[in-house]
Order: sequence, then C-alpha cells, then structure tokens
Amino acid sequence: MNALSGRATEAYRQTELQSRTPIELVVLLYDGAVRFTTAARDAAERRDIAARGQAVSRALAIVSELQSTLDLEQGGEVAASLDRLYRYVIDRLMTASALKELAPFDDALKVLTTLREGWTTIAQKAGTAAP
Repeated sequence: MNALSGRATEAYRQTELQSRTPIELVVLLYDGAVRFTTAARDAAERRDIAARGQAVSRALAIVSELQSTLDLEQGGEVAASLDRLYRYVIDRLMTASALKELAPFDDALKVLTTLREGWTTIAQKAGTAAP
C-alpha cells in the first residue's frame, strides 16, 4: 500500500506542477529556498551539522537553478541584478555553513524573502493566484 500511495502522491505533485504558470513555479522555487535556508539556520542553531549541510545543499541547488535560468543577454539590467543577488545569497549560505554563523543565514533569508514577495506581486498582477 505504501508504494501505491507514494506513486499516487508523486503523480499528484507532477500534475500540480504541470498546471502551474511559469511565474507560479518561480514563487514555488523561492518558497523552497526560504524553507531550506530557514531549516539550515535552525539546524545550525541546534548544532545539527548533518541537517544543516543537507538544508544548505538544497537551498543552494534551488538558488543555483534560479540563477541558471537567467538570460543575461536578453534580460538586461533586471537579469544582471538578479544574478548579483543570487551570487550574494550563495556566498552568504556558503559563509554561514563554513563559519557556523547565523547572521549570514539571516542575510540570505532577507534577500530571498524580498525576492519572493516581488514575484508574488508579479503573479498577482498577472492574474494568477500565487501558491
């Protein structure tokens, strides 16, 4: 029953993702980045090295994916600014993990939260319901 339930859950997730607009998918990526950065910060505070490492890795993967989708030639200054912000977030996550400090996690969260709010506003103005 667990295997069947797992397949059904995965099929539901795939259908849900496929029905999202590109803007909604970006908001979902930011949700994940914020969630994993928060989890990394919480794990660092608990001194749970394994959980911190796993959460940082997942946050980095999401931010790197967002960064890799930028079209720096066509996107102009907006894409260049987002690229700089993503590089900053990656740097802060790496610094927090390496130095075992909480403040860099807070820096990364501030940027990610602000960007998520901006994309949510764009989604609402485009007439889509942000997740």
